[in-house]
Amino acid sequence: MTSSMVVPVIDVQGDNFKELWPAMVLAIKTASFVAVDTELSGLGNRKALLAECIEDRYKAICHAARSRSILSLGIACYKKLDSKAADTYLVQVYNLTLLCSEEYIIEPQSVQFLVQHGFDFNKQYAQGVPYHKGNSKGCSDSQGVSSRALFTELLRARKPLVLHNGLIDMAFLYQCFYAHLPERLATFTADLSEMFPAGIYDTKYATEFELRLTASYLEYAYKKCKLDNSRSVASGGSGPHVHVEFCQYVGHMSSYVDYRECPAMASNEGQANSVCQRFSAFGWCPNGAQCPLSHDTDLIILQDEKGKEDKRSKRKRRKERKRGRGEETEGSSIFDGAPENKISHMELDSEEPLDLHQEATSELCPEGKAPFGAENADGGPVTAGAPDTPLTDSHENSPKKLEAGSHRAGFDAFMTGYIFAYACTLAKKEQGTAASEEKRQQEESWLPACVNKVYLSGKAAPLHIVKSTFSKSSKAHVHKMEMVWGKSVAATLADRAPQANM
Repeated sequence: MTSSMVVPVIDVQGDNFKELWPAMVLAIKTASFVAVDTELSGLGNRKALLAECIEDRYKAICHAARSRSILSLGIACYKKLDSKAADTYLVQVYNLTLLCSEEYIIEPQSVQFLVQHGFDFNKQYAQGVPYHKGNSKGCSDSQGVSSRALFTELLRARKPLVLHNGLIDMAFLYQCFYAHLPERLATFTADLSEMFPAGIYDTKYATEFELRLTASYLEYAYKKCKLDNSRSVASGGSGPHVHVEFCQYVGHMSSYVDYRECPAMASNEGQANSVCQRFSAFGWCPNGAQCPLSHDTDLIILQDEKGKEDKRSKRKRRKERKRGRGEETEGSSIFDGAPENKISHMELDSEEPLDLHQEATSELCPEGKAPFGAENADGGPVTAGAPDTPLTDSHENSPKKLEAGSHRAGFDAFMTGYIFAYACTLAKKEQGTAASEEKRQQEESWLPACVNKVYLSGKAAPLHIVKSTFSKSSKAHVHKMEMVWGKSVAATLADRAPQANM
C-alpha cells in the first residue's frame, strides 16, 4: 500500500556539536519550515496540566518547565525544492542529546519510557550538549556555539515553526533556551507571536480540526498521512503530492547518522479483534509492552478504514430505506464516520494521557547506520568525498544494516513535519480553481486555517498565539529581541505580531 522510506537522523552530541554547527545553521536558514520535538525529564502533576482553567494549566506547565529539563531536541528542516515536482522537500533531521547544567527533576516514569525506547542516559551524561535555563548570561546566546545560540539562529531565520501538541514543547523551549517564563499566559503568547513572526503550527490541531482523522496521536497521524499520500500517487490523481528526499553522504561523518526504515504498510486482515482499543484511540496503553492486545498502528489504521466504510454503507442503506418510506433523513452526528469500537473513547477520558511525549511509538521503525553530510551555500547537498545522491521515499537506497527501533525526538520531528507538509498539500488540492494570485498568497501562509492555533487537550477551541491589546511583552523578551535582531528590527517585528482584541 505504501512505499518504504528510509529516514536519516543525524545524532548531535558534545563531541561533534561544533563540527555539525555550520550544517545545522545552514539547514535552518534555508528551510521552508522547521519542525521541532522534545524529550523531557518529566511533566509533574498530570491533573494540573489538564486543569479546566487555561491560566491554571499554564501555571502548571511553567512549574514543570522550571523544575524539569529537555533531554533531547529533534529538529527537522523541510526545504521546498522549486526545481522538482510540486511539493517536493529536501529534509534534514537532527537529534540533539542535551544536558542541563543546573539541577532538575527527572521522573521515574519518564526514565522508564525513554529507556524502553532506546534512550541512552550514559551517553547523555557523558556527551550531552550543555545548556543553562532561564535568562541570558552575557552574550552567549547570540555568539559562539551552544544550544541556546542554536535556538537564537532558529529565531533569526524567521521560519514557520511546526510542533505536535506543542504547548508544553514551547514552554520548555522558552525556559531552557530563551528566557525565564512569564507569569501570565497572555504575556507568553504575546512573546511567542513576536518570536515566530512566520507563524506557529500545531499538527495535532490540524489533524483533529482540518484533516479530521479518527485518531490524532503522532504515529497514527503520520502513518495515515503517508498511506493516503501513497494511494494518491499510485492512483495517478491530478494535483500535487508530498515527495521527500534525503541526502546520502560518505566519509567519517557517516558514524553520526542513524537510518530509520519505515516499512511499507501491509494488509493485516482478520486480526481486528486483537487490537487494543485504548491504544487505538490514544496511542497509549497503561499496560505498555505487557498488553496482550496489538499496538500495531498499521493494523489500527486499516481497521479504522474498514469500520468507516462499513458504517458509511449502513448509513447509505438506512437513508435509502427512509426515503422509500417517505421519512425524513437523519441529521448528522459528531460520531458519524467514526468506527463503532472507538465511539466510547471519543469523549475526554479521565485516564487519558496528555498525548505529549508519552505517545508510544510501538517500535515504529528500525534504525541503522549510513553516511551523512551538509548543504552548500546554495542549499544543495554536499558529500564528504563523493557526489551527492538524494535518498527519495523509495527503498532502493536503504542501508545494508538496520537495528531495532527506538524513540527519538529527531524522528518525531520528521513525522511532525511530514504531517504538516501533507496537510498543506491537501489544502492546496481543495483550493481547486482559485485565482493564481489568491493561490500564491495562501501558499505563502502555508496552512491559513491553522496558523497560530495550538491544540488544548479537552478543549473545543485552540490557544491562539496572538498579542492581546491588553497584554504586554515580558521585559526579558524585549531585551532578548533587541539582542537577537537589534532594536530597529525588533520594533518592526513587534508591530507585525498578530493582534487580538480580548
